[in-house]
Amino acid sequence: MKETDLSKKIKELRIRLGLSQDELATTSQLNLRTVQRVENGETEPRGDILKRLANALNVTPNDLIEWTEQEDRGFLTFLNLSALAFLAFPLLGIIVPLALYMLKKDKIKHIDYTGKRILNFQISWCLLVFLGYIIFISSVIFHFSISIPGISFANLGSLELAIIFIPLILYSVNILLIVINAFRSYKGRQVVYKPAIPFLR
Repeated sequence: MKETDLSKKIKELRIRLGLSQDELATTSQLNLRTVQRVENGETEPRGDILKRLANALNVTPNDLIEWTEQEDRGFLTFLNLSALAFLAFPLLGIIVPLALYMLKKDKIKHIDYTGKRILNFQISWCLLVFLGYIIFISSVIFHFSISIPGISFANLGSLELAIIFIPLILYSVNILLIVINAFRSYKGRQVVYKPAIPFLR
């Protein structure tokens, strides 16, 4: 949400209601200078100021924010692809998308939905990866065996199993979902990251 976009929307709503800046200031219980600074794009209204202006203009704060959000499929596609940072280190699959999400939160349409789905999946995926490593390392330390029904790994130790299955299965699934959802975002469709624990709603 660019400040000028929100400023224009507030000014447009004020004029539509036939209010002067002074009347808007009185109705919203703000001083005239604050209203002028908001309309001139010198400051971005947040929290209480945003609520007061929204009430005075007969809209909700969310309405004001949604009206000023920009559609940017390119950024949503990039947001999805940023999760590939997990290839360098698993936690980067959370940190990089989170940084981009926070940077553009409330500025781009559908970023809240997309960002939360990516983060929920990446957090769940990281927990699964680290749990897998813990289980396999524990099996080596405490000498208990891991067996998969129907498959014989008689000549492989637990550490070798970890090296084979964690990268091949977990990493492949993550890459595949990221690429599919990047394409979905590019086409303007909702992302689907499942299974995932809904840490962020």
